[in-house]
Amino acid sequence: MTRLTSLLLLASSTYAAVTGTVINRSTGQPQPGATVALNKLGQGGIEMIDQAKSDAQGKFTINQEIQGGPGSSTPPHLLRTAYDGVTYNHMLPPGSPTTGLTVDVYNASKQPGDAKVSKHMLLFEPSDGKMLINESFIFENTGKTAWNDSDNGGTLHFYAHGVVDRVQATATAPGGMPIGAPVNKTTKPDIYAVDFPVKPGETRFDLTYTVPYTAGEPYEGKVVTKDENTYLIAPNGITLTGDGLTDLGAEPRTQAHIFGLSATSYKIQLTGAEAAPPAAAADQPESSGPQIEQIMPRVFNQAPLILGLALGILALGFAMLYRAEPAAPSPKEANERGGH
Repeated sequence: MTRLTSLLLLASSTYAAVTGTVINRSTGQPQPGATVALNKLGQGGIEMIDQAKSDAQGKFTINQEIQGGPGSSTPPHLLRTAYDGVTYNHMLPPGSPTTGLTVDVYNASKQPGDAKVSKHMLLFEPSDGKMLINESFIFENTGKTAWNDSDNGGTLHFYAHGVVDRVQATATAPGGMPIGAPVNKTTKPDIYAVDFPVKPGETRFDLTYTVPYTAGEPYEGKVVTKDENTYLIAPNGITLTGDGLTDLGAEPRTQAHIFGLSATSYKIQLTGAEAAPPAAAADQPESSGPQIEQIMPRVFNQAPLILGLALGILALGFAMLYRAEPAAPSPKEANERGGH
């Protein structure tokens, strides 16, 4: 009876623990000294349950039980691992394994290293003496080091002149979900920074802000991220003009017009009024062309749809999207700054 009781206690303690190994992908070795926290996700946000440090072999044990199997109403859990000033998330859906986990971390640097902007888009929506600007950056980090530069305000620096109220920002880490990110003013006029690490893989920043604007007046902007692919987008019904722009044509579903920018600054004029969404944007079956996922949270009007579709076009190439409509004229080739 004593042996049976011991076995039951051993099984219970094994089931009740969340265990795993922290691996430093910069070195390829187990990482000691990382803080691994078990969190519960609920309507009130993230609630920390318990935490542990990884040992000399990178192993960690959190003596907490996660109840509930697949399809249960148990809220999902999240492992948040802090190492070298950067936090890494590992989701634990109900019913998923909680033992023998592998958690990846990276060394961090204040230098960008191999991280660079692969896509940069600005959507302009003028209306009633002001203009809403939705701006998106896609960073690709092909290296093995996370870029984190809180000392200089953040990793992403961008230009925004005459902002009314404040800039709202969300950031999406590789394989993650959009979360709010802090925006800081820098010592340079009209230059802001978003404090969010750029880990190996793809990181997305989405910004929303409003500036004063009178239709037909010039609006000037700058590109300070040294990116090679900047695109200016006007919704259907808005006419955008300016020097140094390459007309890339209209996105088929929303009819938003896309322009490539080859310089590090621009001066544009916008006139007209945003048109109602074309019926095709809502009714077009997904089988009628390559599927494009809407990956930007709803902010205002058609911004998520337009930017999501535009990103898909720029990623897949115009030709691929227009194959379903051979009679349509081919848009001009995308202008890739820097010879890409």
